[in-house]
Amino acid sequence: MIKLFFKTLRLILGPFMLLSEYLTRPSGIVRTPEEQQAIDRECQSLSLYQFRTCPFCIKVRQEMRRLSLNIRCLDAQPQGIHRDALLRGGGEVKVPCLHIKEENGAERWLYESGKIIEYLRNRYNKGALP
Repeated sequence: MIKLFFKTLRLILGPFMLLSEYLTRPSGIVRTPEEQQAIDRECQSLSLYQFRTCPFCIKVRQEMRRLSLNIRCLDAQPQGIHRDALLRGGGEVKVPCLHIKEENGAERWLYESGKIIEYLRNRYNKGALP
């Protein structure tokens, strides 16, 4: 019964949350084309596992826009390959989760929106925030 309640709530509130995300999109950092291409290449080693209407996932996506990051977003809400990969690799179906493939071949699964945002800012903001 509780699961049905939250599913119904998500169906009702989801479109409003997505509209709010769209209307409050931040402007992205402007880089030279060469700098942006280098950032885009780095972002190929990142994947964000998310649910589209999760408020914490929306928060991370907004920060990705602000930092002009082209990170692949994978919807882990429905049963399927992305959800299975998140469970297998990260150990739990919890979003948002940033999958990081390190240069040495190691993989990291970073949970919690605050930690993900901190990681992205430290890696791609280069001191622009106070």
